[in-house]
Amino acid sequence: MKRLAVFGAGAWGTALAQMLASDGREVLLWAREPELLDQINRERRNRLFLPSATLHPAIRATGDLAELAALPVLLLVTPAQHLAAILGQIGPTEADLVLCSKGIEAGTGRLMADVARDAAPGASLAVLSGPTFAHEVAAGLPTAVTLACAGGEAQWQRLSAAIARPAFRPYYSDDVTGAEIGGAVKNVLAIACGVVDGLRLGQNARASLISRGFAEMVRFGMAMGAQADTLSGLSGLGDLVLTCSSTSSRNYSLGKDLGEGASASAILADRSTVAEGAFTAPVLARLAADKGVSMPIVATVAALLEGALPAGEAVARLLARPLRAETAA
Repeated sequence: MKRLAVFGAGAWGTALAQMLASDGREVLLWAREPELLDQINRERRNRLFLPSATLHPAIRATGDLAELAALPVLLLVTPAQHLAAILGQIGPTEADLVLCSKGIEAGTGRLMADVARDAAPGASLAVLSGPTFAHEVAAGLPTAVTLACAGGEAQWQRLSAAIARPAFRPYYSDDVTGAEIGGAVKNVLAIACGVVDGLRLGQNARASLISRGFAEMVRFGMAMGAQADTLSGLSGLGDLVLTCSSTSSRNYSLGKDLGEGASASAILADRSTVAEGAFTAPVLARLAADKGVSMPIVATVAALLEGALPAGEAVARLLARPLRAETAA
């Protein structure tokens, strides 16, 4: 594969393009904004979304969807809530679609793979997910991810050869559902950990929340048919630990602002980047309730984002839950 396509020139899409171009292969990076296209192609910069990186000369930004859609491997890094619209514009394809966005469609409750199956039934689907801060991937720092392939090992052989680089190591899985759920749920839990930081409740509280949040992830994942090994791997626990520990995470920083007293509507209105957990929390809480899965941390985050209760009261309610045995199931 002499050329690769990345749809979405946000921080993560630009970082993936930078990583893929590191071996000199041409990477087409799709962006919607004309000024961003010009900045990437002329200045080798993406000042809005990834200002730390000087972009590789093998990256070419384009606004022509058809040019990218003709390639055999398409990495889709658009915000989760826009995936259906982008696939509708791409049209019928038999390419390998590598889904790199982490979330659940707000209106329908569909995972990204379900969105892609409905919009592009002829495509082969894979999910790339794991502990990945965009600025570190763009800088060439060592990163490991899950590459879950619905098409099994034959698809893995194609995609790993196209995506793997010396500092970017994919691990094979056939559990697309598990890889998706890990990425979606951890975004919501990262908001909760940010709230703990904003309220200055300490590292003990954050560690407890990560552990109990992981139990919620496992419960929900198993109810959805995910594999336990996937949830305890890079795309589940690994991504959870990273995202719940740093203000480099958009979801964590959103939670921190909530903990410090800001309203969700004010925070989100003032942001140019997307915190997917804000869209995922309400639909995830609803799906969990429909399936009878206990996810009190997720439900609390959803209530916080809706403005139904202040951060301090939310934490008090969690601490007042009945005492019980510690279990992960």
